Amino acid sequence: MAPIVSIRDLKKTYASGFTALKGVTLDIEEGEILALLGPNGAGKTTLISTVCGITTATSGTVTVGGHDIIDDYRAARSLIGLVPQEISLEPFETVTSTVNFSRGLFGHPRDAAAVEAVLRQLSLWDKRDAKTMELSGGMRRRVLIAKALSHGPRILFLDEPTAGVDVELRRDMWETVAKLKAEGVTIILTTHYIEEAEAIADRIGIISDGEILLVEEKEALIRRMGQKQLVVELAEPVEAIPESLGDYALEREGGGDRLVYTYDRQAERTGIRRLLNDLDAAGLTLADVQTRESSLEEIFVGLVKETGA
Repeated sequence: MAPIVSIRDLKKTYASGFTALKGVTLDIEEGEILALLGPNGAGKTTLISTVCGITTATSGTVTVGGHDIIDDYRAARSLIGLVPQEISLEPFETVTSTVNFSRGLFGHPRDAAAVEAVLRQLSLWDKRDAKTMELSGGMRRRVLIAKALSHGPRILFLDEPTAGVDVELRRDMWETVAKLKAEGVTIILTTHYIEEAEAIADRIGIISDGEILLVEEKEALIRRMGQKQLVVELAEPVEAIPESLGDYALEREGGGDRLVYTYDRQAERTGIRRLLNDLDAAGLTLADVQTRESSLEEIFVGLVKETGA
C-alpha cells in the first residue's frame, strides 16, 4: 500500500539564506501516529507548514493521498487537518459557529449532524454554545482540533498540541489522539515532550538541523539503541570496585551501595551469570538485583548530540 504522505528530497531556504530543510525524505503510513521530535529550530514546523501548503518549498516533492501539493493542491489540502501551535480563535464566537466556519472554508455545506459528531468526539458538545474566550486552555485546544476535523480529513497534523498545558490535560489529549487513530485518522505530531512520543506514537522520527536522523518503530528504536543495565544493590557499600571485577566496566552509584553493569541485551551472552558468580567470589553480598533500560529521552539526546545540534 502506498504511503498516505510521501515527501521526497524536500528543501526550504528562506530569503535570508537560512536553510530550514535539507533534503527531507519521509513516508507516512495511513492510520499511524508518527511523532516528530527535534530541538527548537530543527525544522519541525517548517516541514509541517510545507506539507500543509502554508510554506512553499524551494525544491522537492510532496504527495498527499496521491495528490501533489502544488499541482493538485485543492485535493491534497482537503485531506489534511492542521492544529497549529498557537491558540488563535475568535473570542466572541461560539464553539459551534467556529467549527461551522472552518467547515465552510473547505466548501462543505452546513451539516449540524456532522458538527455535532465532531464536538461529541472531543467532549465539547456541552460547550457548543459557549464563547471561545470562556473556555479553559485545554478546551480551546480541543476547539482547534474540532476546527481541523470539521471537513473530515484523513490526516491530522498536530504542531506541539500540548504545549503549555498541565500534565492532566496532556494525558487527556493523548486519549483524544488515541480515539482519533482508532477511527482511522493518520496523525503526525511534533512535540518537545519525550514522554508524549513514548506514550502514543507508533513510529518516532527525529529531526535535527533540517535533516531526518532516523524514522523507526518506537519499540524497535528503544530495543536497538537503548542500553540495558543490571543494577546490583549491595548489603554493604564498597569504597572501590575490586580489581577482579575490572573486566565488567562497573559503575558505582549511591555512595557505593549499588554497582551498575551495562550490557547488550541482543548479544548471545550477556555475561550476567558470570558477573554474579564473580561478585560472590569477590566477597560482595547482594541485597537486591534489578534491570533498567534507556528511555526514549536518553536516546534522543544522544542522537542530537552526535549531530552537534
